[in-house]
Amino acid sequence: MPEYPDVTLYLERLASFTTGAVLEGVRLGSPFLVRTTDPPLSAVQGQTVLGFRRMGKRIVFSLTDDLFLVIHLMIAGRLRWKKKGASERGRNVVAVFDFPDGSLVFTEASKKKRASLHVVRGEDALAPFERGGLEVFEIDEATFAERLTSRRHTLKRALTDPTLFSGIGNAYSDEILFRAQLSPVKMTTSLDQAQISRLFTAVGDVLTEWTVRLRAELGEGFPDLVTAFHDDMAVHGRFRKPCRVCESPIQRIVSASSESNYCVTCQTGGKLLADRALSRLLKSDWPKTLTELEERLGKS
Repeated sequence: MPEYPDVTLYLERLASFTTGAVLEGVRLGSPFLVRTTDPPLSAVQGQTVLGFRRMGKRIVFSLTDDLFLVIHLMIAGRLRWKKKGASERGRNVVAVFDFPDGSLVFTEASKKKRASLHVVRGEDALAPFERGGLEVFEIDEATFAERLTSRRHTLKRALTDPTLFSGIGNAYSDEILFRAQLSPVKMTTSLDQAQISRLFTAVGDVLTEWTVRLRAELGEGFPDLVTAFHDDMAVHGRFRKPCRVCESPIQRIVSASSESNYCVTCQTGGKLLADRALSRLLKSDWPKTLTELEERLGKS
């Protein structure tokens, strides 16, 4: 799912490419995308783009006539800028937004159609899309600490909970926790002040650094190939690859459709975290340390 750095780049390029332009129309490739009926989607035809904003991981188009388009890309949704007239019948295309100088193509590479498009009128109509998560660049450390410890969650869950913090997802939470040298399963209520300070600093540093990095890599183009995996990431997507700091193999724990990637040496004091599925299977045979794991892998 596109997170803060990715959505920020989408907003910047959408603003550059379409602010002040007329939205000539929206062609649907999937009947499941639009989740509202009043105002109808046809109401946006001929309206001028006034600007864009982010609401969590949602992208909001501001149009004339007090209209807003609210897009949620979910896990598999992506935006691409194509030549004007791009087909709405292309592979995975769910909608095409036509402008005088090009077409914005909305795709979703998943059989589960979770991406959404809402058409609403008026600022008040945007309220239901606000999940309540704090914007991490708009708060100080004390506010961050208060929100973080307001519920007893694992750090991984707390960082990715949109009702606590806005815009952080699976990939960058891994990078943030590695930078802060904290375990993804450490409980929010067990942190001391030094650990909270490290985490607060890591959140801002990681999100800023990756936004700057991706912006530099993109140049003046449009972010057509947004991914949660980057070669220069410290732990995310690097299962069994050597840690860039200590060279221990990166480990992971899998839960439902998400996973946490971490370094045993840098983050958990040498303790191997129990993977929910495998630990249930192995029970008491689950290795407790990296050494035990490597010994078992060597025997298999």
